[in-house]
Amino acid sequence: MTTSTPPTTPKVKKANKFTLFCIVSVMAMIVFLAVFWTLKLTEEPAVSAISRDGVVTEIQKMARLNTVAFGVDTVITAQKEGNWYKLWQDEQKGLFVARGRVLAGVDLGKITADNVQVTFDPQTDPKVAPHANITVTLPPSQVFEVFLDDIQVYDWKTGLFGVVDNDPEILNQAQISAKAEVLKKACQGDIMTLATDNATEQIKGLFVLTGATVVVNGDVGACRV
Repeated sequence: MTTSTPPTTPKVKKANKFTLFCIVSVMAMIVFLAVFWTLKLTEEPAVSAISRDGVVTEIQKMARLNTVAFGVDTVITAQKEGNWYKLWQDEQKGLFVARGRVLAGVDLGKITADNVQVTFDPQTDPKVAPHANITVTLPPSQVFEVFLDDIQVYDWKTGLFGVVDNDPEILNQAQISAKAEVLKKACQGDIMTLATDNATEQIKGLFVLTGATVVVNGDVGACRV
């Protein structure tokens, strides 16, 4: 009986296919690396996205920056002199407790290109964006509004015998005086400086992610409505 030997040709073919696959893979990798480094060496230098117009636009988006809300409690008196021919029965005097707020800040809508300067440090590496320096000059801080949140009657006297009705003008006078007193106390609390300082910090925070150096020059405005 004759024993036949199994053919070995398929193994050779399989080995040849594997070798060919390896060669093709290596060549593809070489081509990829060559293209990658060619593009890397010929890429354009990095350009900073910071510009003066862009800075102005970002600041103006914040519009009126209400940086300080100053709360005040105060006691107010209001009175009306009596007339002799009414035997002073129309004399009135009221004592009121008022609570109010003052909103102060910086109107960033007034910012123009003249208020912003953008410069860049000398660039040593063309592939790295230059470091930006931003200088902003803010408009003066201002009082936006004075609110009278609440006013309560503590005492109200009318004439000698209290027979005259309360005069609405006394309450109106008290409200006017209360708003003036709320503003006065807020001014004494240095609200305008606080408004400028807070606006300065918020503007700096607006560009903190850019890595730029930000200098903000603020002016303290007059404390009046």
